Amino acid sequence: MANPAPGGARSFLQAVSKVTEEAPTPLRVVQMEGLALLKIIKHCEEFAPALVTGQLLGLDVGSVLEVTNCFPFPIREEDDEADADGANYQLEMMRCLREVNVDNNTIGWYQSCLLGSFQTVELIETFMNYQESIRRCVCIVYDPSRSSQGVLALKALKLTDSFMDLYRNNGLTGEKLREKKLSWVDIFEEIPIKVSNSALVSAFMKELEPESPVTQCDFDRLKLSTAPFMERNLEFLIGCMDDLSSEQNKFQYYYRNLSRQQSQQQAWLQKRRQENMARKAAGEEPLPEEDPSNPIFKPIPEPSRLEGYLVTNQISSYCNHINGVAGQNFNRLYLMKALHED
Repeated sequence: MANPAPGGARSFLQAVSKVTEEAPTPLRVVQMEGLALLKIIKHCEEFAPALVTGQLLGLDVGSVLEVTNCFPFPIREEDDEADADGANYQLEMMRCLREVNVDNNTIGWYQSCLLGSFQTVELIETFMNYQESIRRCVCIVYDPSRSSQGVLALKALKLTDSFMDLYRNNGLTGEKLREKKLSWVDIFEEIPIKVSNSALVSAFMKELEPESPVTQCDFDRLKLSTAPFMERNLEFLIGCMDDLSSEQNKFQYYYRNLSRQQSQQQAWLQKRRQENMARKAAGEEPLPEEDPSNPIFKPIPEPSRLEGYLVTNQISSYCNHINGVAGQNFNRLYLMKALHED
């Protein structure tokens, strides 16, 4: 058999290197192993309502991010010594997993939340820290309080590329946001989650499935009392509305100061022009029309719009929760009404 030509081999390597230099494939789905998902739920449920977090391990394969394992972070105090202990704990866990031939590639982290209140500045800063060493990472957010209402409150989130570019360049000002056409809905991107199990695990779960088609969990879904859940959602919603009002007051104060400064600049400029006209009539050199040392020409920094965007996003989440729970309540009431009529 003839050997391949050297020119063909070189062209193939050039094509491969060209493909690898192209933009990475966008992330389409997060595929989670059933065991990893159960570990996350167990950890979050055991410590609820306290907030916990942990490490996600797996593989980055094309457009799929596979979550094959995870481990929890210990609950600790916020100080420098505790941060160092947490970092050492993570490294030791990764070393132990590598020794037993388990996937130990970090692909993100998971955390619990209370009634969907996860959209914070700390979450964005954590994303940016992960992005420095990991090309693609996600955050799995699990809400035990919402899951108790009969839905699996699980989300896979990542930051959008356009928002990360602005955040790195400190460009979260009104002008930059309008230029990039970035709104509050463009901060986070939710990635679909797909739960997969091996054939052996699926067969084992089939064997464990109870013979009775109706369980206590099915009856719990017919409970008509959701007042505590709705009440807490409304309380959090009111708190977010107060935070949004405070953010609006900041910008009103900024624009008032900006308008006052522009008026002072116009008055100073008009006075300087009159002085220059008098100096010109007297044959003297005119003075410059700008004085950088004057405090009125010092630019006023515009406050960041990040907090306002996050609060608006959180308000939208609470409204969606309330709308979904209210719709389920109406369905239950109509069902009970039909049963009573029969």
